[in-house]
Amino acid sequence: MIRALRVLAAILGGPMLLIGVIWILQGLNLLPGSFMTGQIIWTIYGAPLALVGAALVWWVSRRA
Repeated sequence: MIRALRVLAAILGGPMLLIGVIWILQGLNLLPGSFMTGQIIWTIYGAPLALVGAALVWWVSRRA
């Protein structure tokens, strides 16, 4: 069961972290080229997504 959760976390964690960081940068107007650019709400959405993604990556990478 734990192994299946680790595989799922590995599959989801990286993309969640990456998407969250992209949303943060676009919301802060540091990454142009989207309808999200300059809209601070995307920073608010991206921060928890990036944090959860980082937590999943950390959980998968630590030794059990």
